[in-house]
Amino acid sequence: MAVTTAADRPIGTCVILARGLGTRMRRDDDGARLDPAQADAARAGLKAMIPVGRPFLDYVLSALADAGFTRACLVIGPEHAAIRDYYAGPHRPSRIDVGFAVQDEATGTANALLSAEAFTGAGEFATINGDNYYPVEALRLLQDLARPGTVLFDADALVRESNIPAERVRDFAYAAVGADGFMTDLIEKPGAGVADARLISMNLWRFDSTIFHACRDVPVSSRGEFELPGAVKLAIERGAKLRAVICRAGVLDLSRRGDIAEVTRRLRSVSVNL
Repeated sequence: MAVTTAADRPIGTCVILARGLGTRMRRDDDGARLDPAQADAARAGLKAMIPVGRPFLDYVLSALADAGFTRACLVIGPEHAAIRDYYAGPHRPSRIDVGFAVQDEATGTANALLSAEAFTGAGEFATINGDNYYPVEALRLLQDLARPGTVLFDADALVRESNIPAERVRDFAYAAVGADGFMTDLIEKPGAGVADARLISMNLWRFDSTIFHACRDVPVSSRGEFELPGAVKLAIERGAKLRAVICRAGVLDLSRRGDIAEVTRRLRSVSVNL
C-alpha cells in the first residue's frame, strides 16, 4: 500500500488578511521619515501596498509562490480598490492566482476569514496576515505539517531575526503545546507579566473548513472585535487538533510608520518573482 507523505498533501490556497484599518500606520507620531509614495499609502492605511522597494504584498505573494502555493485570496475592504486594481490589472502575478474577498466592515480577523469562506472551498488552506512577511522556510513548514496546525515562532529568534523588539513580542498571542505536539491553548496579548510566552503566534495557520464554525461563534473580544486567536482557542476547546511546529527564523512586521525603513532595508536583498 502506498504511504501518503507530507509532500503528497500540499495546500494550494492561502487567505491573506489585508482588511485592517491601518490605524497605527495612519498616525504620524513616531517621527518616521517617509517618501511621498510611502506617506500616501500610510495615510490611506494601506499597509500591504506601502512601497518598500516595491509594494509590500509583492514580497508576500512571491514567498507564497516559492513555497508552493498557487492561489491567494486577499481579504480587503470595499474602499480598497487600489489593491484590487493593482493585482487584477497589469500587475497580475503569473505564478500565483490572486482573488479577492470583501469584508464590509473591519470587525476583526475572525470575521475577515469568514469573508473568504467561499473562496477556500472544502479543502485545507493557509491563513496569514497581510502586514507580515514570513520567510519561505516558515511557509514550507506549514506545507510539511500535512494537517491542520500552525507554525509558531521562538520568541528569542523573533527579537534576533526580525524588526520586532522584545517589548512588542508581548503584544502577540502565545501558544501552549502539549507533549504530543498539538496546541492546548492560545493566549492573546499576554503582556509583560507572563514568563513562559516562548512560542509566539504570528497568525501562520493551516486550517480546514471547521474553523469557520468557530469564527461564527467566537464572542467579541475586549477590543470589541471578533478575533481569529479567540476563534482558534474556541476550536481547541471544542476538540480541534492543531499540530504545532516551531520556526526559529524571523518575521517582518509592517504595523506602523517606524517599521517602514527597517523593513525596506531587510527586503532589499529579497528577490521577487510573481
